[in-house]
Amino acid sequence: MAPKNPLCLPSLLLPLLTLLLPQADSGSFVVDRDHDRFLLDGAPFRYVSGSLHYFRVPRVLWADRLFKMRMSGLNAIQFYVPWNYHEPEPGVYNFNGSRDLFAFLREATLANLLVILRPGPYICAEWDMGGLPAWLLRNPKIHLRTSDPDFLAAVDSWFKVLLPKIYPWLYHNGGNIISIQVENEYGSYRACDMNYMRHLAGLFRALLGDKILLFTTDGPEGLKCGSLQGLYTTVDFGPADNMTKTFALLRKYEPHGPLVNSEYYTGWLDYWGQNHSTRSIPAVTKGLENMLKLGASVNMYMFHGGTNFGYWNGADEKGRFLPITTSYDYDAPISESGDPTPKLFAIRNVISKLDGDLLAFLDLLCPQGPIRSILPMTFEAVKQDHGFMLYRTYLIHTVSKPTQFWVPNNGVHDRAYVMVDGVFQGVLERNMKRNLFLTGKMGAKLDVLLENMGRLSFGSNSSDFKGLLEPPILGQTILTQWLMFPLKIDNLVKRWFPIQLLKSSHPQTPSGPTFYSTVFPIFGSSRDTFLFLPGWTKGQVWINGFNLGRYWTKRGPQQTLYVPRPLLFPRGALNKITLLELENVPSHPQIQFLDRPILNNTLHKTYIYSLSADVQSTSEPMELSGH
Repeated sequence: MAPKNPLCLPSLLLPLLTLLLPQADSGSFVVDRDHDRFLLDGAPFRYVSGSLHYFRVPRVLWADRLFKMRMSGLNAIQFYVPWNYHEPEPGVYNFNGSRDLFAFLREATLANLLVILRPGPYICAEWDMGGLPAWLLRNPKIHLRTSDPDFLAAVDSWFKVLLPKIYPWLYHNGGNIISIQVENEYGSYRACDMNYMRHLAGLFRALLGDKILLFTTDGPEGLKCGSLQGLYTTVDFGPADNMTKTFALLRKYEPHGPLVNSEYYTGWLDYWGQNHSTRSIPAVTKGLENMLKLGASVNMYMFHGGTNFGYWNGADEKGRFLPITTSYDYDAPISESGDPTPKLFAIRNVISKLDGDLLAFLDLLCPQGPIRSILPMTFEAVKQDHGFMLYRTYLIHTVSKPTQFWVPNNGVHDRAYVMVDGVFQGVLERNMKRNLFLTGKMGAKLDVLLENMGRLSFGSNSSDFKGLLEPPILGQTILTQWLMFPLKIDNLVKRWFPIQLLKSSHPQTPSGPTFYSTVFPIFGSSRDTFLFLPGWTKGQVWINGFNLGRYWTKRGPQQTLYVPRPLLFPRGALNKITLLELENVPSHPQIQFLDRPILNNTLHKTYIYSLSADVQSTSEPMELSGH
């Protein structure tokens, strides 16, 4: 059953969410054709979006539905603007109450969701007359969706009201609208009037400017008449369609840029007198996973269907007249009454992934690319104040025998995690002598991840620079020709956009720097708690995008991290935890939440770091009874 009261964000969460939302500064959303991807604020980006329609959901429930979509792992929503809903009579406009689409945009901002807008003028959407006002038919000679002057005059009049209101909400103006569709599946319409499409494109550009990404959407058979030069071409198809064949056809019209499915069908509509339509969960999730593995952006139609209240349902003509039911449940992941379904949880499991070696995420962690230097540079020299930086070079000759790798003059500030061709080798640490021996073939990739452990705050007047302060030495060879990647890890985690690696990563011990994530609900009221990471070694942890700080379970004495209550989403909503484990993950990774801290305990009486299996440390058992 649906909850009697809508799920709303508690007021105490709003200050926290404000920290997690994109700031209102101008940004950019563009197509990177050279690398077949989108760039959001210069960083590689892809959206996993869901459709819902504000005009099919009571305004009081908007926040509930949007929040549930965000907690399902989506980072964007897609919705139409029905012309007939806002201009009931020529020149009479209504943007009040449930028609206040700008209030809906504000709710999407609070839910930290970007927006893909589809303003028509024709929207289909199984909505009365496809969103076109019925009063257009008072002119019996009008030709809809063509360059008929009477139709264009009405369209121009409407868009000259709507689009200026939309303009402040564009992403580069500080809003959340990243792209806008021109018309809707026009290639499926019999007219194929390119003058009409060119007129619309010119009108959108004149009223919205050149920075916003404009796109078209068509089924495979409609790409010929629906696409237009200057508008980015996307396609729509469902789980039963041949993805490879469809995307190959799309490439004929859009050879470069990201693959986009603007309508991936999670279900289907219902007609009076026919059975309720469904789409199987395995088919939907398999198709979604395959698209994500290709790096495609996808919008799921619908993610929440809603209801055709009043007289707003549309109809189809398929050999006979087929009116559409009042319910627009659509067999969507969120039901008509707002309940999560098994399909939602299955989809969430596909899209809520941020697991894999840190090195696999370099393009996302350092979107501007590396800095090149003969000798390694400090954090300060490349304007990296905190966190991590990756240093990379390549072996200039084969090292067949284990050879010492070291940094003279205590030149590691503060901890260095060393990898050869992606395989973790060990750690070098400031003020500690460690013997680390490497082998590798000529051309092997040597990566050194440097962690800033905090600058001196007392007891020294010297400047505490971070990073590699001296060039590392392998045997007798001073290593040069370095690439430096300042890593923006917090930005990656905060964006919380779904990432699917081409190959799943199952690191073996020792694992080296690796991301892990999972989601968890809280069934009841949330309270202050303490995160315990049994068996984990050292790293950083985030909850719902908030950086809790470092953990160092193997060294202690602190064994838990304080989690303030406002960080957690209550009442069954999904919380996300992300860990960057820097060294070794336990064979059976788990996390625990305790009702009291463990602040004075170590797992080892004497901390000894070694990759050798024959060096054992004395364990001190940890008493957890009562927690």
